[in-house]
Amino acid sequence: MPSIYEIKPAFQRLLRPVCVAFHRAGATPNQITAVTLAASLGMGLWLSVARDPMLPLVAMPVFLLLRMAANALDGMIAKQYNLCTRAGAILNEVADVLADSALYLPFAALAGIRPVFPVVVAILSATTEVAGLAAVSAGVARRHDGPMGKSDRALAFGVLSVAYAAGLRSRIFLDGYMVAIILLLLITIVNRCRRAAREIS
Repeated sequence: MPSIYEIKPAFQRLLRPVCVAFHRAGATPNQITAVTLAASLGMGLWLSVARDPMLPLVAMPVFLLLRMAANALDGMIAKQYNLCTRAGAILNEVADVLADSALYLPFAALAGIRPVFPVVVAILSATTEVAGLAAVSAGVARRHDGPMGKSDRALAFGVLSVAYAAGLRSRIFLDGYMVAIILLLLITIVNRCRRAAREIS
């Protein structure tokens, strides 16, 4: 099934000048990863404690786009300048899961959203990454299959943020939207496991 991940090469081409500038400035992949995680924790905390969630909700899509750019940049710098390390790979994977949880769990505090849904999304999001990495442990390439990979989740929650801030808060819409994300996450997990198993065989 299609995923935003498929446009990653085009996205990376747009980021190439930024990649060069960051490297010249001395930024390392691990520094970018760590700063991105810290910013994600801060963004999630802001949404959690804000008395009026409208401002963080409006800022959320912009932040998610910047996070996707940062996630691409750390890998680009690592590969282009031979800075790949095992420690960096581990940090990158763990930071992604923590950042996802930090950004999506605060939606449980928004009126009209059943708290169980963001919790399930956070658990399944982590599981999709485990499924992708399980392929590596089995000796094949990491899986990035959709339809609800990391970039797709960012888009989904960016849209949800805008819709909620715009006043689209009916229980039918919010329940349906969250259930759709959960179902797509389950499909993603199955896709990654099945395609990894197919490569092994």
